[in-house]
This record gives sequence, C-alpha cells and structure tokens, in this order.
Amino acid sequence: MTATHVPGLPVIEDNQLISTNPATGEEAGRVPAADEQAVRAAVERAKEAAAWWQGLGWDGRRTRLLRWRSLLVERIDELAELTRLESGKPVNDGLIEVTAAVEHLDWAARHAKKVLGPRRMRTRLLLAEHVGHLEYQPFGVVGVIGPWNYPIVTPIGPISGALAAGNAVVFKPSEYTPVVGQWLVDTFAEIVPEQPVLQAVHGLGDVGGALCRSGVGKVSFTGSTATGKKVMAACAENLVPVVIEAGGKDALIVDFDADVRAAAEAAVWGSMTNAGQTCIGIERVYAVAPVYDAFVAAVVEKAGKLRTGEEIGPITMPRQLDIIRDHIEDALAKGGRAVLGGADAVQAPYVAPTVFVDVPEDSSEIREETFGPTLTITRVADVDEAISKANDSPYGLGGSVFGKKNAVRAARRLRSGMVAVNGTLTFVGMGNLPFGGVGESGFGRIHGEDGLREFARPKAITVRRAKSLLPAMTFERTPAQVRQIVKALRLLYGRKP
Repeated sequence: MTATHVPGLPVIEDNQLISTNPATGEEAGRVPAADEQAVRAAVERAKEAAAWWQGLGWDGRRTRLLRWRSLLVERIDELAELTRLESGKPVNDGLIEVTAAVEHLDWAARHAKKVLGPRRMRTRLLLAEHVGHLEYQPFGVVGVIGPWNYPIVTPIGPISGALAAGNAVVFKPSEYTPVVGQWLVDTFAEIVPEQPVLQAVHGLGDVGGALCRSGVGKVSFTGSTATGKKVMAACAENLVPVVIEAGGKDALIVDFDADVRAAAEAAVWGSMTNAGQTCIGIERVYAVAPVYDAFVAAVVEKAGKLRTGEEIGPITMPRQLDIIRDHIEDALAKGGRAVLGGADAVQAPYVAPTVFVDVPEDSSEIREETFGPTLTITRVADVDEAISKANDSPYGLGGSVFGKKNAVRAARRLRSGMVAVNGTLTFVGMGNLPFGGVGESGFGRIHGEDGLREFARPKAITVRRAKSLLPAMTFERTPAQVRQIVKALRLLYGRKP
C-alpha cells in the first residue's frame, strides 16, 4: 500500500480491487475488478449454469445447499477472522453473523420445494370443467448487490433464496468487503464445481449499474436509500424487477410496565452492535415518563462500559465518519444534551458510544440515518405518543417494543416491516420470517416463504378435464346457457353472508 491510500477505502490498481482494514490499513486481499463486458460475460455463463442447476430438481439443489451450509459451519472461524480483517468488526460479531447466515441458508434449502413446488388449485364456477395448477418458475439469473456492514448474512439471504428457487446468481459484493464475498463464492464452488451457479463480479458503483443492465431476470439490492433509488432507475430501463432493502431509523419504545434493565441492555446492543452500522439498528428510543429517568441511567451505565477497538469496532466506510460527526454536532447545536460521549466522540476510525437526550425532532440525529454508535432517548407521555413519534419518519424497516400489557398491540401499530417485542434485532435470526421494509426503507422481502417467492415467477395453468355443461368462454354459447350461468351465480352468491 502506498502512503496515499486511506485505510478501508477501496482502490483499483492494475485491474485489481484492493481491500484494506479500516482500522489498520492492513491489506485483506485483492480481487479482479470487472467492467461492463465482464459483467455481461458472467451473466451469460450464469444463464447456461441456471439451466443445469434447474435440472437438478428440488432435491438435488437442497442437497448441495445443505452441503454448503455445513462447509460454512466447519470453517466458521476462518470466515469470522476474514471478516475481522476486512471490515474491522470483532471476531465474535463475525461468528454470530455466520450463525444467522447458516440459519437462512438451511431454511431456504429445506423449504423451497414445499413453498414453490407445483400444486393443484380448486376449480371455480365459471370454469367448472377445468382444473387449475400453480407453479413457481425461476427467473433464470438473479443479480445480488450486497452491503459492507454485514457482508455474510445479508447477501446470504437473497443468495440462498434465489439458489433454492432454481436460479443462478451473479453477486456484486460491496467494494468495501469484496474478499469476504469472493470467499463465499469460492466455497460454494467447492460444493458445486460443475457449473458457475454462483459468481462474483467486483468493482465500484458502475459495476452494480452494469449488473442491473446485464440481462438478469431480477435484482436484489441491500444498501443505502440513495443508492437503492439508483439501482431502481437502472433496472427500470429494462423493467427488471427489484427487491430493495434500504436504510432505516428504527425506534425502540419503552412502556410503563417494561423491564427497564432488559430494555436498556437491548437498546445498547441494538444501537451499538457493529459500531452502530446496522440497517435495523436502534437509533431512537421513546421512553414513557414513569420509566424515563431509570432507563436513561441504565443505558448510560451499560454503554459506558463499551470500549472502542474491542466491543466497538471501527467505522468501515471512512466517509461515514463525516455523517456521524455532522449528526452529533447538529444534535448539540439544536439543544440536545450528550449524557455519554458527545462532541469529541469521533476519533477516526472509531466513534465512541454516544447517548443524547432532549434532542429536538427536527435534528438530523432524529430524522436521518446515522449509521454509527449513537442513540437518542426521548421522554413521552404514553405509548400512543411514542408510536406517533416513532412512525413520524420516512423510513420503516424494523423496531422494538418493551412492555407487558400492551407490547404486542403497540408492535402492530408501528409502521415497519419487522418488530421485536422485549428484544432487539431478533427477527433477523429466524429463517422463516420475512425481512424487509416500507417507505424509504424499501420493498420486497428476503427470508421466509415471502422471500423465496421473490425469486420465482408464479405461473397459472388451466387444464380442461371435461366437456363444458354451461359454456361461458366461447362464441358458441346460447342465450339460454348464459341465463343458466346467471341463475347459478345468484343461487351461490346472491345471498348476503
């Protein structure tokens, strides 16, 4: 590395993408950088591979995906260490991330046939002489654009769903974590050496754009809202459908009957894990007045024990430091008070845990995604006010509610794709639950049955099984037959339920 290289900032030299640790500048590895021609070539190879992969059938794909799952488990320490080297996150965080990835891979492999397999549908009145069939057909090739903050579990979600559904995948890892992405592709090739069913293409944003325009059948993107809109625009040129999992500004509500210590522990974990670089991270807390003071004290106590460089890793993307600093300064300038951390929290490449109170609602620390280890705590009169404030956001990804009597009812009222009750981030660890947001947090789902269906087209087929007694869809029908159809309709559906 030369002196001009910023630690963690991706650099392309001699057609190689060079990845470095954001804390130390240590080189994590090099991967070949792709251009538009290389992306298109990868997609063409994937189309041929997809036909072979589909030919294996549900059971053949299941067997191979479960073998890949087992390989990830066997080499979990290696993958976690590689993640630490490239992103700077603590090894234990990497181990937990692999654990969640294995859960989603296992679930998709085991349930794809049941969710997507062909089925017979009940007949209906108008076409009683026909039987209906429903099947889900793969798109062929799916493009997956992954993020850097969780470079294992986040792309494994759509990759496992797409592969289980019968697609080949061309994966564009984040330029900040390409080595981890290539490791995933290489280990899959150890299990499936026959065809390039899972490939990686590396580079900066232009490579992601090329993937959107390359002829893939669908694109799954995870990243910022701003970049998600660019992906949508590129895909719209050829009406390529997309799944967008974008940013968040998730809120935690603490009701009057909550376990305050447990809520504080969850708030610190939800806001500070992965140095706050979590799309479903807790960035806002609304605590009702009777428990507010005790909750703030407990959060400060617990967050104050966290150490940068140990539990709190570096900020992976260098320019994110400026955003975090701006949000901290804006919160303080508008009257917010730091009860932990504050103005000097940003010490590149780290940000010390920072907790605010009395931050006005128009502050960027409340309105915009910070993506750092900061947390605002706001006093509210009751859970209704908490829900109103939590929902006053263009984002709607995840959230959390702590309480007893009304917690589940409050969770249902939050405008978000997922909510954890008396926990935080827990929904990401359940392979049978869908994951995705609303509003500027995106649309579409990964994980669970809904996630599998994102990567296959539903196809309806009707098959005639008998002669039409009351033909409806033919010019040879008679007025008398039409009257008989109307009479039957009135008998069946004319009465109010």
